[in-house]
Amino acid sequence: MDDTPTPTPAAPPNFPPPEPAALATEAPRAPGPFKRGFGMGAGLGLGLAVTFVALAVVTGVFALISTAMALGSITSSGASTSLSTLWGKTGASGKLRALSISGPIMTDASEGGLLVAGTFGYELAEQIDAITKDDAAGLVLLVNTPGGSITGSKAIADAIDRYQERTGKKVLVHVEGMSASGGVYSTAPADAIYADHGSIVGSIGVIFGPFQRFRDVVATSGSFIESGVTTTGGITQEYISAGTGKDFGNPFRDMTDAERQMITTMLDTEYDNFVGHVAEQRDIPQETIVNELGAQVFGNDDAERVGLIDGTLNREEFFRKAAVEAGLDPEETVVQALQPPTGLEALLGASRPAGSALPIAELGEGHRVSTSFCGGGAPLVYAGDLAGVCS
Repeated sequence: MDDTPTPTPAAPPNFPPPEPAALATEAPRAPGPFKRGFGMGAGLGLGLAVTFVALAVVTGVFALISTAMALGSITSSGASTSLSTLWGKTGASGKLRALSISGPIMTDASEGGLLVAGTFGYELAEQIDAITKDDAAGLVLLVNTPGGSITGSKAIADAIDRYQERTGKKVLVHVEGMSASGGVYSTAPADAIYADHGSIVGSIGVIFGPFQRFRDVVATSGSFIESGVTTTGGITQEYISAGTGKDFGNPFRDMTDAERQMITTMLDTEYDNFVGHVAEQRDIPQETIVNELGAQVFGNDDAERVGLIDGTLNREEFFRKAAVEAGLDPEETVVQALQPPTGLEALLGASRPAGSALPIAELGEGHRVSTSFCGGGAPLVYAGDLAGVCS
């Protein structure tokens, strides 16, 4: 047996593994002008769209808030209760509230519908009742009125009493031309009454009418509703009524003695109430009012002498006086008043400041101020010729 060792086979050579062939890479190309413009435009458009949506949402929210605020400042009768600065520095720490009694005083907006001009007593009373002691340091009434209905005038006077009792604040009046009859009635409870230069105050009396009586009628004048009638045989007009005196005021018959006495008694009662009211509020003896003042009107000096006003001040002086009386610094006081409707309020149906009627000039000629004024339907505390507001 051959003991020669078997040779060990040689190990294969250790070659490094082959490296993969490198792939050729292409350098990135810059985007072309169209691609760059399109991307920028798309991004800008998206940003603008998002911004527009956000602005629309914000605008919508503010519109809803503004609408809600506007609706809250409009009464059921279409009047605005928004405030604006009448005098002083906007944003001042001291505040006074001003309300106007201007033109004929009527009871409410139902007297003649939109064919009116002046002040609505019930609405103005509601505005006074709505003022709290935290809203203002006092109330000022700016007056230029010939008077009007007893009901409307008394409503304002009663509201002044309630305001003084409820808030403990003072009410001051500034007569800016005229405070006659119902003007005196409505403002008598005020703590002080001042008149601007050249004003007239007074006319404490009651009137009812006019009552017409046609005699020997042969024609009636025409109107825009019906044509005139002319006849040589006369004109007869007849009322069929039940109840004594139901056709009272028929211009084709005389007033009876009983009817005349009834009206006189009613006026005497209203006159006594008027005199008693002014006597109590202004501390003037009733006998003085009846026997000396009568239904006359007085200039500033005489009105102060008889006790109807407390002095003469122009508007600037009056506002400063009102601020001092309210315990305020006039330099840090703002007087706020109801303003005409804003554009949004007008769109929502507001047509006038609360308590005030539309100026007669805006209604055109031929409109009656109020059926109660021009129809002779109730006694009035009014001074002057009704033709000025009834024609």
